[in-house]
Amino acid sequence: MLSFSAVIACSTPKNRVLQANHTPVIRTDTVKINADAVDLPPVTEALEAQQAVDIPVVVTTEDQVREMMRQGINKGADWTETIHYDVRKPNFVIIHHTAQHSLNQTIRTFQLPHTKVSSHYVIGKDGRVVQMLNDYLRSWHAGRSKWGNVTDLNSVSIGIELDNNGKEPFPEAQIGALLSLLDTLKTKYQIPFTNFIGHADIAPTRKDDPSVLFPWKRLAERGFGVWYDESNLLPVPDNFNHVDALRIIGYDVSNLRAAIIAFKRKFIVVDTGETLTEFDKRVLYNLYRRYF
Repeated sequence: MLSFSAVIACSTPKNRVLQANHTPVIRTDTVKINADAVDLPPVTEALEAQQAVDIPVVVTTEDQVREMMRQGINKGADWTETIHYDVRKPNFVIIHHTAQHSLNQTIRTFQLPHTKVSSHYVIGKDGRVVQMLNDYLRSWHAGRSKWGNVTDLNSVSIGIELDNNGKEPFPEAQIGALLSLLDTLKTKYQIPFTNFIGHADIAPTRKDDPSVLFPWKRLAERGFGVWYDESNLLPVPDNFNHVDALRIIGYDVSNLRAAIIAFKRKFIVVDTGETLTEFDKRVLYNLYRRYF
């Protein structure tokens, strides 16, 4: 019999997964799948059978991966296995704040079926890092978004949620843990430094996270994201097109007002209005010349 096998392993040890009371925890065991299982009843049928007799069901990562692997086999075709393939490789990191009130609450939110939202990592105020999904799998954190020509950020990014209600400072322990995690991800996946961005950057009409209190300058100094040269803000040339500059940096300018506000929340901070001042234009021009 022709065989098909795959291994998907989560890089986070089991003891790093936080378990709240009465909360189903997604298992992070190594999942091994063999094609002999293709002839077995699909997981969905097994779950339906269990539900028919009122047995509580928790759909784990292993269950979902098994079902995906089954669906990926076309029984109407002959099978002969290639040796050249890859799984999804992340090329962006998107940073969020949770807009909730605790690490436990966010973990619970990401484990409820009806919320339809998730993230690869959640970082607590005390610096605790909880991984909730294998880096190679696609989480549902970006939503409707765009950056440059990329319109499906979920498929190419890792999502990191910071436990923060959106109105409070980010503690030193939390930022320290974030920087350590970013360093690991950047090195492991060779993510370009310009591709460390925020949720508000990619969804400016819907989102404002992380908040204006987030230390983007500090991240840029460590090689995660961009920042302007505060000592070299040159006058803007007469032919400088600020709309084109925003677009080239990555912003979706189809709603120019939202793009300007997102830009100012990140780089200007003290003024988040919808109009670019002369100073704002100098900052934008500096970023444009420096990185793009």
